[in-house]
Amino acid sequence: MCKIDLNSDLGESFGKYNCGNDNEILKLISSANIACGFHAGDPSVIQKTIEQALSNNVSIGAHPGFPDLQGFGRRNMNLSEGELFSCVLYQVSALKSMTEALGGKLEHVKPHGAMYNMAANDYTMAHCIAKAVQKIDDSLLFVGLANSQHIKAASDIGLQSISEAFADRRYNNQGFLVARSIPNAVIENNDQSIKQVLNILENKTVETIEGEKINLNAQSVCVHGDNKDALTLTQKLHKAITDKAYEICSMKSMI
Repeated sequence: MCKIDLNSDLGESFGKYNCGNDNEILKLISSANIACGFHAGDPSVIQKTIEQALSNNVSIGAHPGFPDLQGFGRRNMNLSEGELFSCVLYQVSALKSMTEALGGKLEHVKPHGAMYNMAANDYTMAHCIAKAVQKIDDSLLFVGLANSQHIKAASDIGLQSISEAFADRRYNNQGFLVARSIPNAVIENNDQSIKQVLNILENKTVETIEGEKINLNAQSVCVHGDNKDALTLTQKLHKAITDKAYEICSMKSMI
């Protein structure tokens, strides 16, 4: 039986603001990327999300982002290498300690938003983030965009990586995610999302926004937890994947 990890970015509520349907999504996925408080999340939300993940036997990962609550971490920031390293070190360390205090184990790290997208195309950034992850725990998996600088940087320092694809985002001919500022960058039709994922799994290709087909080999598929239809998409995607005889399993089992 073929295997695939199904992950989602969760724990993105904070204060009086609620985001997503984490409790239900956690029943369907194998890995959770939990916001660390910089782009979203707060201590109470982080604790609750960790506890929910543990109760659902879902693998826990840290989801560090730029310090940008107002922009949800989706605005580019020009941090120095030292600032970026500290930014990641702080967030991942906090998530790791909280997870351990609650009886779990941190398994992976996946950058969020603009940090993720910038580093996918910037080796220096990707290398800096990977070094921060390695400094904390060299057994952590580094989750990055398939075929990107994330994967190359992790490999260069001996950090194991997981190549990721997206169910609800479109790709360009260079293999990067289309910027959210461009029309149709987000796939809002669930059937189209499922078609894209099945094509990635079965054919290891994805159709770009320009209409070309490019190679894409992924070990994990992400559904954004803040997607307004995230729960329905995750439910349908879970069924579509298992109907094709794929086993949904944790990232650790993919390596």
